Amino acid sequence: MWSKLSALNPVVLLFISGAVLSWGLYVPVVHEATLKLQSNLRAFLMVGIAYFLVAVLVPCLFIFGVGDPTAKASPNFNGGPVAWGIAAGVAGALGALCVIFAVNKAGPGGAFLVAPLVFAGAPIVNTIATITVFHPVKQMPSPFFFLGLLLAAVGAAMVMLNKPETPKAPPAAPAVTAVQPPAQH
Repeated sequence: MWSKLSALNPVVLLFISGAVLSWGLYVPVVHEATLKLQSNLRAFLMVGIAYFLVAVLVPCLFIFGVGDPTAKASPNFNGGPVAWGIAAGVAGALGALCVIFAVNKAGPGGAFLVAPLVFAGAPIVNTIATITVFHPVKQMPSPFFFLGLLLAAVGAAMVMLNKPETPKAPPAAPAVTAVQPPAQH
């Protein structure tokens, strides 16, 4: 296993680190956005604007401007491949929306509760979908493969059950009312 990791190109490791950092910060940052904007949908709108800026403008600059450094063949905007790209975007956007609502409904400390479940559960779903539907394997993986999936689930449960307590908000000060002097007769 370590030989497989050490064989990865340093640029690949850099991009992996970027994804881990970005997605690792996503839940707490989006939770702050929902609190500060006082709306799940406003936070989701800001996420959408960010997606537009990063996922629409940057690729357009490359594809239609300086050239697509990732192209493996001539441009292909045919219906089937475009539908797969849109399906991927819908899956990502729905996941983001679900995270936003889950963190909000989980209450104080919601990011501690939601993130471990999402980021341990998603790789399990990804792995099962990949080996059964998208790139079916010819033979059953090693028992250690399934042990790894089980450990991911157990790890998420341990994090969730032992999450740090978030500080409680101080109690609100009692309202002060002015005392009226007695009426003079």
